[in-house]
Amino acid sequence: MANNIGAYGEWAAGLAADPPRLSFRGSGAGTLDNWKARGRARYRDALLSPDSGAAPQATVQHHIDFDGLAIEHLTWQLPYGPTTEALLLKPAGTTGKLPAVLALHDHGGNKYFGTRKITRMGKDPHPLMLAHQERYYGGFAWANELARRGYVVLVHDAFGFGSRRVRADDVSEPVRAGLAELDPESPDEIKAYNTWASNHEHVLSKSLFCAGVTWPGVFVGEDQRALDYLCSRPDVDTNRVGCGGLSGGGLRTVYLAGADARIRCSCTAGMMTTWRDYLLNKSQTHTWMVYIPGLPRDLDYPEILALNAPNAAMVLNNLEDSLFSVSEMQRADGMVADIYRKAGVPEKYSCKFYPGPHKFDADMQRDAFSWFDKWLKG
Repeated sequence: MANNIGAYGEWAAGLAADPPRLSFRGSGAGTLDNWKARGRARYRDALLSPDSGAAPQATVQHHIDFDGLAIEHLTWQLPYGPTTEALLLKPAGTTGKLPAVLALHDHGGNKYFGTRKITRMGKDPHPLMLAHQERYYGGFAWANELARRGYVVLVHDAFGFGSRRVRADDVSEPVRAGLAELDPESPDEIKAYNTWASNHEHVLSKSLFCAGVTWPGVFVGEDQRALDYLCSRPDVDTNRVGCGGLSGGGLRTVYLAGADARIRCSCTAGMMTTWRDYLLNKSQTHTWMVYIPGLPRDLDYPEILALNAPNAAMVLNNLEDSLFSVSEMQRADGMVADIYRKAGVPEKYSCKFYPGPHKFDADMQRDAFSWFDKWLKG
């Protein structure tokens, strides 16, 4: 059968056993706690995360009241790279501690933008963001919609996106390839930047490998620092914290939930399959942000999410999503369901399939928000 690497495909797919060596689905996995300790240690080791510092000290740049929400425009400085920008949203006029969600923006082939992809803080967002939200989110800024339901929602720019993107002026001319940032908010310049940034992904990933770290290791560490900040706030109930996102945000959800037990509830939209699917069928459709060398021999991709058991996990898939094979999405669902059953908490896992292409539309958001309500408000 044709696959991404031809005659080598089935051989490569067979290099990792099913179930993998550290799978909770295998015999001898021990108790859930023992499995999680071994699995999470191996996962964290494979991430090769750099030191991203202590909990960041955020500075409020602006307070904004918009559409029933109190919004804080925040910045913080990590030990490396440009300043991170973030938005924190919650219902205006609320007091006391609220449940909280770290909302993780998508990739979408658009590195010029980050936080703005899933938020609005005024009546006139960038027209490219209106189009982005219409295409992927049913026209909604879903972080705003969730905050309106009674949550503190934090959205920050991920490594390589928005305020954390690689700037043309900071790279050498052969790599810059003539790219200039003269009118950064113009649609034409944003398109040119995103094309360049897409072609730069392999350079960035290979360079990180040369530093002894991985791209997932960088963004997981940075997402944990954002989680540190969120949990440090006096208006957040640290026993009721979740995370979620679509696509690249779904990837970040899987990896953050797998790494951090503070996540009590997660929702992964449009980003669930197996290593076998990536290997044989779909690696060409995905960002270099996905891959963690060596880990597939020990844990399958869905099992990273399951490291967060017995905390609640929801997965939302689209049946016409060209980024994944339906059969492998279904196989991934079976893996996570098996682990939650074996852990004795089958009710804390939910997986749904929807018609249509890659998206997190109104129907999916409704189900996700109800899931957060059930496990973070109940």
